[in-house]
Amino acid sequence: MDIQTVGVIGAGVMGSSLAQTLAQTGHDVILIDHQDEVLKAVKDNFIKNVRLQMMFSREPSKEDPQDVLDRIMFSTDPSDLSGARYVVENVTEKWDIKETIFKALDEICNKDCIFASDTSAIPIQKLAMLTSRPDKVIGLHFMNPVTLKPAVEMIKSPLTSQETIEVSQTLLRQMKKEWIMVNDSPGFVSNRVLMLTINEAIFLVQENVASPKDIDRVFKSCFSYKMGPLETGDLIGLDTILLSLEVLYDHLKSPKFEPCPLLKEMVAKGDLGRKSGKGFFTYPA
Repeated sequence: MDIQTVGVIGAGVMGSSLAQTLAQTGHDVILIDHQDEVLKAVKDNFIKNVRLQMMFSREPSKEDPQDVLDRIMFSTDPSDLSGARYVVENVTEKWDIKETIFKALDEICNKDCIFASDTSAIPIQKLAMLTSRPDKVIGLHFMNPVTLKPAVEMIKSPLTSQETIEVSQTLLRQMKKEWIMVNDSPGFVSNRVLMLTINEAIFLVQENVASPKDIDRVFKSCFSYKMGPLETGDLIGLDTILLSLEVLYDHLKSPKFEPCPLLKEMVAKGDLGRKSGKGFFTYPA
Protein backbone atom coordinates (compact mmCIF):
# COMPACT_ATOMS: atom_id res chain seq x y z
CA MET A 1 0.00 0.00 0.00
CA ASP A 2 1.52 3.30 -1.11
CA ILE A 3 1.22 6.19 1.35
CA GLN A 4 0.99 9.55 -0.37
CA THR A 5 0.12 12.00 2.40
CA VAL A 6 2.01 11.94 5.69
CA GLY A 7 1.47 14.24 8.65
CA VAL A 8 4.42 15.36 10.76
CA ILE A 9 3.81 16.99 14.14
CA GLY A 10 6.62 19.16 15.43
CA ALA A 11 8.83 21.28 13.16
CA GLY A 12 11.97 21.21 15.28
CA VAL A 13 15.28 19.69 14.19
CA MET A 14 13.92 16.16 13.73
CA GLY A 15 10.46 17.05 12.43
CA SER A 16 11.73 19.45 9.79
CA SER A 17 14.39 16.98 8.62
CA LEU A 18 11.77 14.23 8.44
CA ALA A 19 9.41 16.46 6.46
CA GLN A 20 12.22 17.23 4.02
CA THR A 21 13.04 13.54 3.58
CA LEU A 22 9.40 12.66 2.96
CA ALA A 23 8.98 15.46 0.42
CA GLN A 24 12.20 14.48 -1.35
CA THR A 25 10.89 10.94 -1.75
CA GLY A 26 7.67 12.13 -3.39
CA HIS A 27 5.29 12.38 -0.45
CA ASP A 28 2.84 15.16 0.25
CA VAL A 29 3.59 16.39 3.77
CA ILE A 30 1.48 18.27 6.29
CA LEU A 31 3.93 19.81 8.77
CA ILE A 32 2.26 20.96 11.98
CA ASP A 33 3.74 23.15 14.69
CA HIS A 34 2.01 25.40 17.21
CA GLN A 35 4.47 28.23 16.55
CA ASP A 36 4.19 30.23 13.33
CA GLU A 37 7.75 31.50 13.70
CA VAL A 38 9.12 27.95 13.82
CA LEU A 39 7.31 27.03 10.61
CA LYS A 40 8.53 30.23 8.96
CA ALA A 41 12.14 29.46 9.90
CA VAL A 42 11.85 25.95 8.45
CA LYS A 43 10.36 27.30 5.24
CA ASP A 44 12.97 30.06 4.94
CA ASN A 45 15.85 27.58 5.31
CA PHE A 46 14.31 24.75 3.32
CA ILE A 47 15.88 25.38 -0.10
CA LYS A 48 19.33 25.75 1.46
CA ASN A 49 18.89 22.51 3.44
CA VAL A 50 17.77 20.57 0.37
CA ARG A 51 20.80 21.77 -1.57
CA LEU A 52 23.10 20.79 1.30
CA GLN A 53 21.53 17.33 1.44
CA MET A 54 22.03 16.93 -2.30
CA MET A 55 25.73 17.74 -1.88
CA PHE A 56 26.28 15.04 0.75
CA SER A 57 23.83 12.36 -0.41
CA ARG A 58 25.09 9.09 -1.86
CA GLU A 59 22.34 9.35 -4.49
CA PRO A 60 21.77 13.07 -5.05
CA SER A 61 18.43 14.08 -6.56
CA LYS A 62 18.29 16.36 -9.59
CA GLU A 63 14.84 17.64 -8.65
CA ASP A 64 14.32 21.37 -8.25
CA PRO A 65 14.31 22.17 -4.48
CA GLN A 66 11.31 24.44 -5.01
CA ASP A 67 9.30 21.46 -6.29
CA VAL A 68 10.21 19.60 -3.10
CA LEU A 69 9.14 22.55 -0.96
CA ASP A 70 5.83 22.77 -2.81
CA ARG A 71 4.91 19.29 -1.50
CA ILE A 72 4.87 20.55 2.09
CA MET A 73 1.87 22.24 3.66
CA PHE A 74 2.86 24.32 6.70
CA SER A 75 0.15 24.69 9.33
CA THR A 76 -0.53 25.46 12.98
CA ASP A 77 -3.91 23.69 12.83
CA PRO A 78 -3.83 19.97 13.73
CA SER A 79 -7.26 19.48 12.12
CA ASP A 80 -5.46 19.69 8.76
CA LEU A 81 -4.33 16.13 9.50
CA SER A 82 -7.86 14.76 9.20
CA GLY A 83 -7.16 13.24 5.77
CA ALA A 84 -3.68 11.87 6.48
CA ARG A 85 -3.11 8.12 6.21
CA TYR A 86 -0.04 8.21 8.43
CA VAL A 87 1.12 10.69 11.11
CA VAL A 88 4.55 10.88 12.78
CA GLU A 89 4.85 12.70 16.11
CA ASN A 90 8.13 14.54 16.75
CA VAL A 91 7.47 16.83 19.72
CA THR A 92 9.58 17.39 22.82
CA GLU A 93 10.12 14.50 25.23
CA LYS A 94 7.54 15.69 27.77
CA TRP A 95 4.73 13.36 28.72
CA ASP A 96 2.01 16.00 29.16
CA ILE A 97 2.62 17.36 25.65
CA LYS A 98 2.64 13.92 24.04
CA GLU A 99 -0.49 12.95 25.96
CA THR A 100 -2.35 16.00 24.66
CA ILE A 101 -1.22 15.38 21.09
CA PHE A 102 -2.09 11.68 20.93
CA LYS A 103 -5.53 12.25 22.41
CA ALA A 104 -6.16 15.06 19.93
CA LEU A 105 -4.92 12.99 16.98
CA ASP A 106 -7.26 10.19 17.96
CA GLU A 107 -10.18 12.59 17.65
CA ILE A 108 -9.01 14.34 14.47
CA CYS A 109 -7.73 11.52 12.27
CA ASN A 110 -9.77 8.87 10.51
CA LYS A 111 -9.96 5.47 12.16
CA ASP A 112 -7.54 3.87 9.68
CA CYS A 113 -4.75 6.40 10.26
CA ILE A 114 -1.56 5.02 11.79
CA PHE A 115 0.30 6.98 14.46
CA ALA A 116 4.08 6.69 14.72
CA SER A 117 6.14 8.29 17.46
CA ASP A 118 9.74 9.43 17.10
CA THR A 119 10.06 9.50 20.89
CA SER A 120 13.56 9.15 22.31
CA ALA A 121 12.67 6.99 25.28
CA ILE A 122 8.95 6.81 26.18
CA PRO A 123 7.51 3.28 25.78
CA ILE A 124 5.31 2.96 22.70
CA GLN A 125 2.64 0.97 24.55
CA LYS A 126 2.20 3.84 27.00
CA LEU A 127 1.50 6.18 24.07
CA ALA A 128 -0.74 3.63 22.35
CA MET A 129 -2.98 3.37 25.41
CA LEU A 130 -3.84 7.06 25.04
CA THR A 131 -5.77 6.21 21.87
CA SER A 132 -8.75 4.12 20.80
CA ARG A 133 -6.48 2.39 18.23
CA PRO A 134 -3.52 0.96 20.18
CA ASP A 135 -2.92 -1.58 17.41
CA LYS A 136 -2.19 1.31 15.02
CA VAL A 137 0.57 2.91 17.10
CA ILE A 138 4.24 2.17 16.43
CA GLY A 139 7.64 3.68 17.13
CA LEU A 140 9.80 5.02 14.31
CA HIS A 141 13.00 6.35 15.85
CA PHE A 142 14.71 8.34 13.11
CA MET A 143 18.32 9.43 13.55
CA ASN A 144 19.64 12.95 13.08
CA PRO A 145 19.96 14.14 10.36
CA VAL A 146 17.07 12.14 8.91
CA THR A 147 18.01 13.15 5.36
CA LEU A 148 21.37 11.35 5.55
CA LYS A 149 20.89 8.43 7.94
CA PRO A 150 20.11 5.15 6.11
CA ALA A 151 18.38 3.26 8.93
CA VAL A 152 15.49 3.67 11.37
CA GLU A 153 14.82 1.93 14.69
CA MET A 154 11.29 0.50 14.43
CA ILE A 155 9.64 -0.28 17.76
CA LYS A 156 6.66 -2.59 18.09
CA SER A 157 4.68 -2.71 21.29
CA PRO A 158 2.75 -5.85 22.33
CA LEU A 159 -0.34 -4.08 20.94
CA THR A 160 1.05 -3.14 17.51
CA SER A 161 -0.67 -5.06 14.71
CA GLN A 162 1.10 -6.83 11.86
CA GLU A 163 -0.73 -4.58 9.41
CA THR A 164 0.67 -1.47 11.14
CA ILE A 165 4.17 -2.95 10.93
CA GLU A 166 3.78 -3.76 7.22
CA VAL A 167 2.39 -0.33 6.33
CA SER A 168 5.25 1.30 8.26
CA GLN A 169 7.77 -0.84 6.41
CA THR A 170 6.20 0.22 3.11
CA LEU A 171 6.57 3.87 4.09
CA LEU A 172 10.23 3.36 4.99
CA ARG A 173 10.87 1.62 1.67
CA GLN A 174 9.35 4.60 -0.10
CA MET A 175 11.71 6.80 1.93
CA LYS A 176 14.66 4.57 0.94
CA LYS A 177 15.32 3.69 4.57
CA GLU A 178 16.26 0.39 6.15
CA TRP A 179 14.71 -0.57 9.48
CA ILE A 180 15.81 -2.50 12.52
CA MET A 181 12.89 -4.00 14.44
CA VAL A 182 13.11 -4.00 18.23
CA ASN A 183 10.65 -4.76 21.00
CA ASP A 184 9.19 -2.03 23.18
CA SER A 185 11.25 -0.91 26.17
CA PRO A 186 12.17 2.50 27.62
CA GLY A 187 14.86 3.98 25.39
CA PHE A 188 14.62 0.96 23.06
CA VAL A 189 18.13 -0.14 21.94
CA SER A 190 19.71 3.05 20.66
CA ASN A 191 18.97 5.45 23.48
CA ARG A 192 19.19 2.89 26.26
CA VAL A 193 22.89 2.68 25.36
CA LEU A 194 23.57 6.11 23.86
CA MET A 195 22.14 8.17 26.72
CA LEU A 196 24.28 6.28 29.23
CA THR A 197 27.38 6.91 27.12
CA ILE A 198 26.70 10.62 26.76
CA ASN A 199 25.86 10.97 30.46
CA GLU A 200 29.09 9.24 31.47
CA ALA A 201 31.08 11.45 29.10
CA ILE A 202 29.54 14.49 30.80
CA PHE A 203 30.55 13.10 34.20
CA LEU A 204 34.13 12.85 32.85
CA VAL A 205 34.02 16.57 32.00
CA GLN A 206 32.56 17.41 35.43
CA GLU A 207 35.27 15.35 37.16
CA ASN A 208 37.99 17.02 35.05
CA VAL A 209 39.23 13.66 33.75
CA ALA A 210 39.70 15.14 30.27
CA SER A 211 38.52 18.04 28.13
CA PRO A 212 35.43 17.62 25.93
CA LYS A 213 37.69 17.65 22.86
CA ASP A 214 39.93 14.89 24.20
CA ILE A 215 37.03 12.75 25.40
CA ASP A 216 35.60 12.82 21.89
CA ARG A 217 39.06 12.21 20.38
CA VAL A 218 39.27 8.91 22.27
CA PHE A 219 36.07 7.73 20.59
CA LYS A 220 37.00 9.04 17.14
CA SER A 221 40.68 8.11 17.06
CA CYS A 222 40.64 4.89 19.10
CA PHE A 223 37.22 3.46 18.22
CA SER A 224 36.77 5.01 14.74
CA TYR A 225 33.54 6.78 15.69
CA LYS A 226 32.59 9.58 13.29
CA MET A 227 31.47 11.70 16.24
CA GLY A 228 32.28 11.51 19.92
CA PRO A 229 29.57 11.34 22.62
CA LEU A 230 29.74 15.03 23.52
CA GLU A 231 29.50 16.24 19.93
CA THR A 232 26.64 13.78 19.48
CA GLY A 233 24.92 15.23 22.55
CA ASP A 234 25.32 18.72 21.13
CA LEU A 235 23.81 17.57 17.83
CA ILE A 236 20.80 15.91 19.48
CA GLY A 237 20.30 18.80 21.90
CA LEU A 238 21.33 18.70 25.54
CA ASP A 239 17.77 19.46 26.61
CA THR A 240 16.62 16.33 24.75
CA ILE A 241 19.42 14.33 26.39
CA LEU A 242 18.28 15.52 29.83
CA LEU A 243 14.61 14.75 29.17
CA SER A 244 15.49 11.30 27.79
CA LEU A 245 17.60 10.45 30.83
CA GLU A 246 14.78 11.57 33.11
CA VAL A 247 12.35 9.30 31.24
CA LEU A 248 14.77 6.36 31.52
CA TYR A 249 15.37 7.03 35.20
CA ASP A 250 11.64 7.32 35.88
CA HIS A 251 10.75 4.09 34.06
CA LEU A 252 13.71 1.87 34.93
CA LYS A 253 14.38 3.18 38.47
CA SER A 254 18.12 2.65 38.00
CA PRO A 255 20.58 5.19 39.42
CA LYS A 256 22.82 4.74 36.38
CA PHE A 257 20.35 6.87 34.39
CA GLU A 258 20.37 9.78 36.84
CA PRO A 259 21.41 12.87 34.83
CA CYS A 260 24.82 14.38 35.55
CA PRO A 261 24.55 17.66 37.52
CA LEU A 262 26.68 19.42 34.88
CA LEU A 263 24.11 18.48 32.22
CA LYS A 264 21.31 19.98 34.30
CA GLU A 265 23.36 23.13 34.86
CA MET A 266 24.08 23.58 31.14
CA VAL A 267 20.45 23.11 30.14
CA ALA A 268 19.33 25.59 32.80
CA LYS A 269 21.78 28.15 31.34
CA GLY A 270 20.46 27.56 27.82
CA ASP A 271 23.63 25.88 26.54
CA LEU A 272 21.79 23.25 24.51
CA GLY A 273 24.32 22.41 21.80
CA ARG A 274 24.13 23.21 18.10
CA LYS A 275 20.65 24.69 18.22
CA SER A 276 21.69 27.34 20.76
CA GLY A 277 25.17 27.88 19.34
CA LYS A 278 26.92 26.52 22.43
CA GLY A 279 27.10 23.23 24.28
CA PHE A 280 30.30 21.34 24.96
CA PHE A 281 31.57 23.01 21.80
CA THR A 282 30.81 26.35 20.14
CA TYR A 283 29.00 26.59 16.82
CA PRO A 284 28.69 29.44 14.30
CA ALA A 285 25.38 31.27 14.16
